[in-house]
Amino acid sequence: MAERQKVTMDSISHHQTEHKTHKMQANRDELVELLARALREDGELQPMKGLHLNRSSSPMEPLHSVYDPVFCVIAQGSKEVFLRNERYVYDPSHYLLVTAELPLVSHVLEASQKQPYLALRLELDPALVGSVMVEVQQAHDVTPQSHADVRAINVSSLEAGLMDAVVRLVRLLEAPVETPFLAPLITREIVYRLWLGEQQERLRHIAALGGYTSHIAKAIERLHKDLDQPLRIEGIARELGMSVSGFHHHFKAVTAMSPLQFQKRLRLQEARRLMLGEGLDATSVAYRVGYHNDSHFSREYKSLFGLPPMRDMERLRGTVRESIGLAAD
Repeated sequence: MAERQKVTMDSISHHQTEHKTHKMQANRDELVELLARALREDGELQPMKGLHLNRSSSPMEPLHSVYDPVFCVIAQGSKEVFLRNERYVYDPSHYLLVTAELPLVSHVLEASQKQPYLALRLELDPALVGSVMVEVQQAHDVTPQSHADVRAINVSSLEAGLMDAVVRLVRLLEAPVETPFLAPLITREIVYRLWLGEQQERLRHIAALGGYTSHIAKAIERLHKDLDQPLRIEGIARELGMSVSGFHHHFKAVTAMSPLQFQKRLRLQEARRLMLGEGLDATSVAYRVGYHNDSHFSREYKSLFGLPPMRDMERLRGTVRESIGLAAD
């Protein structure tokens, strides 16, 4: 009798596992179809507030940018992201979570004309994240822990419930009348499911709910705001009620960089954006982002991007012209 019950339970468990596997694959296939219909050509689209879609038909060269707090999912293809020397790779089975404004380098690895890279990223609003976390803690009678320092970036397995919520959110692109009512609810569910997984401590970076992580989140915001100003570590640490050594330790635990290295990355990435997007010369840009010595700026720029500013601009603009030419063909 006991043996028969065990066989029955094993059979039920097997069928449940099979059903979940089929459901997950169906969701993945549907997400590819939905994004392919929404993005007929390579590029980026923001079809609703906070939701960005991307398509690429070929692997792209590394892109330097500052990521806001986001939840990223790939429907097709794969991508690598670098935080300084740390490499994070994700694909349709994994998601990327970024919980602070970090200077990152990203690179699409797998993409082709037949199977283009298709992905989405969902901005995570601090007010929403904080609200969900407080309600969950109250509903589950959870006492906040000691808030250990964790990196503000992570790649994790994309579980079935989270994937299902993502697909339902993207379905709304084809149901615009329902979007204003259902999109906020599904976004809230996504944050809830992230909290249920392994992301509680990282989500605190966004919600700033106590512990040293909230101090580091404020420091990162300050560095973005005062990009062109000299870095006064002692002053920032004092304002946050931390020792200089403690501030250094917690900042590096979250960002993988010292405050000075972090500021340098921000300055150089902003300089590159200004030269490429606004056509400014290197001297003007260097001054705008806080450098007062052209040769110092050029050395640090070359160290990060591989070429001096003007040669880097020539290369990037040439790449853009080639891309336009290929698209026209």
